[in-house]
Amino acid sequence: MSAFGTDSVWFITGCSTGFGRELAQHVLQRGGRAVVTARDATRVQDLVEAAPDRALALALDVTQAGQITVAVEAAERRFGAIDVLVNNAGYGYMAAVEEGEDDEVRAMFEANVFGLVAMTQAVLPGMRERRRGHVVNISSQGGLVGFPGVSFYNATKFAVEGLSEALAGEIRPLGLGVTVVAPGPFRTDWAGRSLKGPAQAIEAYAETAGARRRGIAGYSGRQAGDPVRAAHAIVKAVESETPPLHLLLGRQALDVVRGKLSALQAEIDAWEAVTLSADFPQT
Repeated sequence: MSAFGTDSVWFITGCSTGFGRELAQHVLQRGGRAVVTARDATRVQDLVEAAPDRALALALDVTQAGQITVAVEAAERRFGAIDVLVNNAGYGYMAAVEEGEDDEVRAMFEANVFGLVAMTQAVLPGMRERRRGHVVNISSQGGLVGFPGVSFYNATKFAVEGLSEALAGEIRPLGLGVTVVAPGPFRTDWAGRSLKGPAQAIEAYAETAGARRRGIAGYSGRQAGDPVRAAHAIVKAVESETPPLHLLLGRQALDVVRGKLSALQAEIDAWEAVTLSADFPQT
């Protein structure tokens, strides 16, 4: 049987919109308990009002260490434990490498990577003590495949993928699990209100980075991915007897990642002789 049932306590970051909101709503509708967080707690108050005995709304900016400590302590005080941590808070910044602005890039890394790390570090001690817990890190198809114009966002999500794989090996012997979720395009605010771009675009990249920015902005609200179904899929994965380490969401993610794996395999095979030539000769 799964270690996690409908009465589990979920701590979810970034619940004002998108995956976080739909996931919190789904957990609560099923009778579960949820710590629902956002930088502005008033934006998630409606979720708590629908299930006041099983939900807790907290103000949380994951780039602020003090807020993380207060939030985790409040959650454990209210519910006694955190069973599932969902690191969902984050956003996108689209720019060619040469167009990237240092302040913007560092701010995105603070939210997408270092905030995720700080949240995980804050929750793991309680999970270790109980030998029960699961960490869900929201990555992206862009954490497995790089795209022109998405370089810095790709870098944050590649970091999340690598961190998640290593974390899984560290905590599996302790009875804990990790799932890193890689969605394709979904109808969230990622490509709309939340998406940032360079202050000054460089014309030379108009048909690469610029074209991708225009394309993503143009289909905002018309993506194939349904955040409600994504929330159901994440809960199903966590509650399964053998939760996956990697979970792709949506057909585009499946196609894009399979294409990357095929191309990578072909390139590795083509350069095998050169690869092996770098070792000392075998005697």
